[in-house]
Amino acid sequence: MEVIAELCQNHNGDFELLLKMVDAAAESGATHVKIQHIYAKNLVYRPEFEMGLEQGGALKAFCRPWQKEYDRLKELELTDDECCRFVEYSRSLGLIPMTTCFSRGDVERIYQQGFRVVKVASYDCASFTLLRELSARFDYLYVSTGSTFDDELDHAAKILIQNARGFSLLHCVTQYPTPLEAMNLNRIEWLKQYCSNVGFSDHSLVSRDGILAAKAAIACGADIVERHFTILDPSLSKDGPVSVTREHIRALKDFSNLSTDDQFAQLSEEFPNWKLMLGESERWLSDEEILNRNYYRGRFGTARRKGLHRSAEMIFNWDETPI
Repeated sequence: MEVIAELCQNHNGDFELLLKMVDAAAESGATHVKIQHIYAKNLVYRPEFEMGLEQGGALKAFCRPWQKEYDRLKELELTDDECCRFVEYSRSLGLIPMTTCFSRGDVERIYQQGFRVVKVASYDCASFTLLRELSARFDYLYVSTGSTFDDELDHAAKILIQNARGFSLLHCVTQYPTPLEAMNLNRIEWLKQYCSNVGFSDHSLVSRDGILAAKAAIACGADIVERHFTILDPSLSKDGPVSVTREHIRALKDFSNLSTDDQFAQLSEEFPNWKLMLGESERWLSDEEILNRNYYRGRFGTARRKGLHRSAEMIFNWDETPI
């Protein structure tokens, strides 16, 4: 059973705190620790998100001004040296270091920092050129599929099968936090048509739902669980409310060692109506997921200088359309 401790933005830009999080993840029994390669310089200015956008009485773009987001992300950046040290320290504790690559322009930089395993966020599952470039460079890819349409996922899987040295697909729902009734865990088995090693990236609200969704995912056949992880009070970081602690990961590992029958029995005892999490294997994205997709897909690009006048253009993650 693989458990990815997603350290995400919970280190608040403090490298010493990040190392303490790695220690805690190792003590809890996690197998992987993951950070995110977010560079504020790659944040794209898009006018529709400065004030938000409504059309016909429906919200089409939420309000997230560029400058405020730039300032927030800038405080979270890690240096190249810190990323290299994160890789080395994680490996010294027997953990597999990972990161999420959000921009094609950072692929080589991440490789040079020592990473060999990379996560692709669900908003980039359909970023086909990015998938090809990561497949050519890294040993293993974990690809979230939450905000991806089925035809996009089908094309992405073909690219991964043809090009990646190894990959896993992760089911997730891009609502933050995700209510239990929206989990659609039947999607886990459905994803196994593309690869045998399938997992679940969980964004449920810990104070309300604990690790119920992750337990149900394991009982439904997930080989991997990814969860945001913290050692801080939930109020002290942006992702704190959807982040688990070392005690939660220990409980997940214990649960994964039970027989399937005992897993179902424990779920029924803790939450008799747990099957509401099963949902649909084939489904349309909710309105909230579409809003999130519209914001996060295209959030980052890489500036490339061209010509004698050094005019800049942005390189985005997708150059292809599904077949």
